[in-house]
Amino acid sequence: MAVYAALAGNLAIAVTKFGAAVFTGSSAMLSEAIHSVVDTGNQALLLYGMYRAGLPADARHPFGYGKELYFWSFVVAILIFGLGAGFSIYEGMHGILQPTPVQNAMVSYVVLGFSLVFEGGAGFLALRQFLREKGDMGFFEAVRRGKDPALFTVLFEDSAAILGLIIAMVGIFLGQQLQLPWMDGAAAVAIGLLLAGVALFLAYECKALLIGEAAEPHVVEGCRALLNGDRRVVRVADVRTMHLGPREILLAADLDFADGLISQEVEIATAELETKLRENFPEVRRIYLETRKLS
Repeated sequence: MAVYAALAGNLAIAVTKFGAAVFTGSSAMLSEAIHSVVDTGNQALLLYGMYRAGLPADARHPFGYGKELYFWSFVVAILIFGLGAGFSIYEGMHGILQPTPVQNAMVSYVVLGFSLVFEGGAGFLALRQFLREKGDMGFFEAVRRGKDPALFTVLFEDSAAILGLIIAMVGIFLGQQLQLPWMDGAAAVAIGLLLAGVALFLAYECKALLIGEAAEPHVVEGCRALLNGDRRVVRVADVRTMHLGPREILLAADLDFADGLISQEVEIATAELETKLRENFPEVRRIYLETRKLS
């Protein structure tokens, strides 16, 4: 829902900002226009990634396509850094080295004000969804341990967009009031640096998920306790987990069964344990239990 809202808002905002940038000659406004275009493309890529992640497993991808969301989220981070931050810093440096006074600044204020309303609405939806899903965890802990990159990517993009709009307003205002036209370019550089910081953070978070991140400790320990709690299991030698998607976990465990159990009893016990794991931990969808009997 947050991705759809952000995409719809950015489509309208991008066109309006470009018109205002051409009309006023503001470097900060042009940076914001580029930012909105990049955001629009990013949200489209996230939607594509969500679609691909939902495809069923097949012979070529037996574990499904869940990690496609992580891949496209990583691509989004690269685009924010390369296009959003790169163009903003370039345009800002041009505005600093060859400053020109902003014309019809009121047009910029009106466009930026409306943009704040749209971005604020999309940001509110993303924040509300994030707060609902983070549970009892703190804000930054939830971001660090989050497994749905689409959600926190939209949240941070919208936050950066709101801060960028404020920076653009301040830069244009100071340039007008202090008769320092290079302040407009400085605001564009500041927007670029903000986007670069967000991009690097998102890339770091997505990289961990892309290469294979374990399930949360409470899930791992819960699965271990459930397996250890069965009277037929003497010892759980090892439990390994990996997120295949935001809500899809692979679990592999080595179990030592009590001596005296016949092969059929071990098979029955294994099937029952897999059923219990899925009932108690719905996100654990792929289970591989390596069984052996103690002698």
